[in-house]
Amino acid sequence: MKVRKAVFPAAGLGTRFLPATKAQPKEMLPLVDKPIIQYGVEEALAAGCDQIIIITGRGKQAIEDHFDVSYELEKMLEERGKTELLKIVRGISDMIHVSYVRQKEALGLGHAVLMARELIGDEPFAVLLADDVIDAEVPCLKQLIDVFEKTHCSVLATQVIDGPAISAYGVLKAKEVAGSHGTLHQVLDLVEKPRLEQAPSNLAVIGRYVLTPAVFDCLAEIQAGAGGELQLTDGLRELLKREKIYGCVFEGKRHDTGDKLGFLKATVEFALKRPDLGKPLRQYLKSLKL
Repeated sequence: MKVRKAVFPAAGLGTRFLPATKAQPKEMLPLVDKPIIQYGVEEALAAGCDQIIIITGRGKQAIEDHFDVSYELEKMLEERGKTELLKIVRGISDMIHVSYVRQKEALGLGHAVLMARELIGDEPFAVLLADDVIDAEVPCLKQLIDVFEKTHCSVLATQVIDGPAISAYGVLKAKEVAGSHGTLHQVLDLVEKPRLEQAPSNLAVIGRYVLTPAVFDCLAEIQAGAGGELQLTDGLRELLKREKIYGCVFEGKRHDTGDKLGFLKATVEFALKRPDLGKPLRQYLKSLKL
């Protein structure tokens, strides 16, 4: 079956960006002039997903407003002859078929994914974490879907992380698939945030997944962990008992925009690529006495 549906868990509180996220969702923080979550939605569309499911919570109304039609704004832009801006604004609301599911409590990533069960049904689906903005010639999700279409198994985006930073990720114990030149691994186990000396590899799980619907039964059966949260990693470990899972080392550059320094770096790098901003920004950066 084709992967047509993409799930965006967006019910988190965004505490790392307080006070900016006190009254607005972290997913709506602008990366140059586009909210973080829109980069992920555009990636999902480019990968062939035509249905977007956003898991929201209290205080996330701005996400729904962003992807909705804004009649007043469009009318004003049309009357003032601002056709380019009008095209951009209409492009956002015309972009996707979007559904929203309310997660009343933020009970972990696994719980957020489980909330989408009724809308997904018995289909394979994608999960994208908006914090991970991935700049790639071939969309990262499209790379995963290509693997899924060959294997018919769940696929996790993975990145090589060397050194102590590996402790911030879910990490794969895996064996390389013959002939893949290190880009594809069969997952044997997953370990959540291990110490460096206990990490089974340097293959970290990044916020892109293509999952089979069997993961829903796994998430429904496992026990909640610390803080009553249902972890996706635990659900994937249960899925491993029933099906194969693969890890795909994607081509592209990942920006962790859920981290303040990562957000600043991404802003600079995306701005430097812009034809309208790149040259003056580069000149400004060169002028700084660092």
